[in-house]
Amino acid sequence: MKRLLIVNCLLLIASFSLPSPVSAQIYTTEKLITVDLSKQLLTVFEGGKKLLATRVSTGLPKTPTVKGSFRIYSKVPLQTMSGGSPFYGRYYLPNVPAVMYFFEGYSIHGTYWHKKFGRPASHGCVNVPTAFAKWLYEWAPIGTRVEVF
Repeated sequence: MKRLLIVNCLLLIASFSLPSPVSAQIYTTEKLITVDLSKQLLTVFEGGKKLLATRVSTGLPKTPTVKGSFRIYSKVPLQTMSGGSPFYGRYYLPNVPAVMYFFEGYSIHGTYWHKKFGRPASHGCVNVPTAFAKWLYEWAPIGTRVEVF
């Protein structure tokens, strides 16, 4: 009985020393796009409230999507993209819709050539289903904040 009491006291003390769970919250009144790489999820916020979310495909392990705080600096309604890597080969993609650049050559854009949303599949860009990308392109002006984590 004494041993059980000691164990219970130790468990009670240990529970007070554990850190409390942390939940991420967004506090902003501006338009905001977040990209959660671990969940492969893009979420759109306005006025501090979540508007929409969609599964995305971000960079593959050897061509990862850049992490950080950015702003959309250029928008192109339709663009041919080409390039590649020694790891995953070359690509040539005409008519990529709703391209929004947020850092160097990294962009969020529509994707018609695959349906692998929810898992990494790109050379570093954030691949979004085409219909969602077109909506996002109209909603997000140049200067919209993009958080990639």
